[in-house]
Amino acid sequence: MAQKPQPSRQRQEGPHTSTKPTSTEGHSTNGRALLEGLRRLKRGDFTARLSEGETGLDGELAEAFNDVAVLLDDSAGDLERISRAVGKQGETRQRLPRSGPGGWARHVDAVNGLIDDLVEPTIEVARVIGAVARGDLSQRMAERIESQPVQGAFLQISSTVNTMVDQLGAFASEVTRV
Repeated sequence: MAQKPQPSRQRQEGPHTSTKPTSTEGHSTNGRALLEGLRRLKRGDFTARLSEGETGLDGELAEAFNDVAVLLDDSAGDLERISRAVGKQGETRQRLPRSGPGGWARHVDAVNGLIDDLVEPTIEVARVIGAVARGDLSQRMAERIESQPVQGAFLQISSTVNTMVDQLGAFASEVTRV
């Protein structure tokens, strides 16, 4: 005799709520909860958590899932903080903290490297413009930063700043000559 499917259980979603099993139709309720939790993470809901009341493998899966969700949520918070600190508040020495091995470290290193790559040319522009403001027209923007040639928009900025300094120098020489 065929068994009737059990009715679906309702799940609650929201900040830091546990994902509840949605169905028991031939599948593990814990497997369904894990699948729903993974789907929430995929959608960017890093507040997804699984109930950790289980024992054995199910409990270990829930704990591991929740650990990853916490890492993702913390990482998103760190990115928001560093974006605000460096991008909005001009705290150019701020960096993400090292948080874990492997891919987590690569993620942090990539973001910190990006910040360095954006900040260095900015500091170089400020150095040259500051020198010009003090009357020192001998300073030029470096065409290499950390042994790498500047490229793209940074090369254009470097060329523009150096041309400005050269023209100001030529203008100052003409004024002095007359």
